[in-house]
Amino acid sequence: MHSDETYMQRCIDLALPGLGHVAPNPLVGAVVVYKDQIIGEGYHRLYGGPHAEVEAIQSVKDQTLLKRSTLYVNLEPCCHHGKTPPCTDLIRKSGIPNVVIGTVDPFGAVAGKGVARLRSNNVNVRVGVMKEACRDLNKRFFTFHEKKRPYVILKWAQTADGYIDINRKPKAAKRPTWITSEHLRMLVHKWRTEESAIMVGTETALKDNPRLNVRDWHGPSPVRIVIDRNLNLDLDYNLLDNTQPTFIFNNLQNKTSGQNRFIQIPFDRDILPEILNVLYEEQLQSLIVEGGRKLLQSFIESNLWDEARVFTGNQFFCDGIKAPGFLSIKNKEHINIGHEGFFRIKNS
Repeated sequence: MHSDETYMQRCIDLALPGLGHVAPNPLVGAVVVYKDQIIGEGYHRLYGGPHAEVEAIQSVKDQTLLKRSTLYVNLEPCCHHGKTPPCTDLIRKSGIPNVVIGTVDPFGAVAGKGVARLRSNNVNVRVGVMKEACRDLNKRFFTFHEKKRPYVILKWAQTADGYIDINRKPKAAKRPTWITSEHLRMLVHKWRTEESAIMVGTETALKDNPRLNVRDWHGPSPVRIVIDRNLNLDLDYNLLDNTQPTFIFNNLQNKTSGQNRFIQIPFDRDILPEILNVLYEEQLQSLIVEGGRKLLQSFIESNLWDEARVFTGNQFFCDGIKAPGFLSIKNKEHINIGHEGFFRIKNS
């Protein structure tokens, strides 16, 4: 006999390909089980498309078996009309008698109401199978709805002696100082496809002239975020090339020019909560920060971060700009990628 955990893990595995394609919706996978056999499965593939429960139920060849089956799903089925009808209505109409749920949905329009509706229609519902794994799968979605801000990932590369950049000369070429390999750059571009937005500060924009798009991987480019208090960037900079949506947070004006949106915020107080609040209002569920030391350290000291991904190269600068630092590190995981790797640090 397979366990509940086996089927819930299958839901999680099914849901993962939706990363970068379903936001602001959550990642959801679902399986239909009859006599210890999966007879249907599906996942939420694209924002606005069918939900996982719909795909799983419709994939069952013999629909008469649904009345004697169990539906497994990693997140509570929706019970409201959004871009698609409520999944609870389909479950009820299909006659499925048993539903096993990984975790309750934190979104206010659902948040236990889906479970209640199923139970009121005589469906046997169990909640909490692999709860922590199901929450981790949708860490962006849960952070967004519970903390009212995007899930924040800090990312940088540092040398073996702890520097993220050399001391640049005033007229140095506008390009980044490479510390790791092109192989790892491909991984970073993959990460960009998985997040809603990407941010740099003024100094990084001026010194590196980054594009912050996806070139070495297939997938959507994130919304670009740049802090440019006094609007020092001119139209020659890549960030203002109008090739993808870009928010420019500044102290001078509100204006939209093509895909560039200039957003005025007060710089006489901590700007990070202001920026994160705008991103929350724009339904951007996650943010990867690829800025310099000042911006990264500001997120750390404000405790407005959830995860850090830190590459360490094998070269030495001996002098330059020091990498950001943490007061303490409790949840540190080293991940190898061929002969290279990075540390993932979670903010507990």
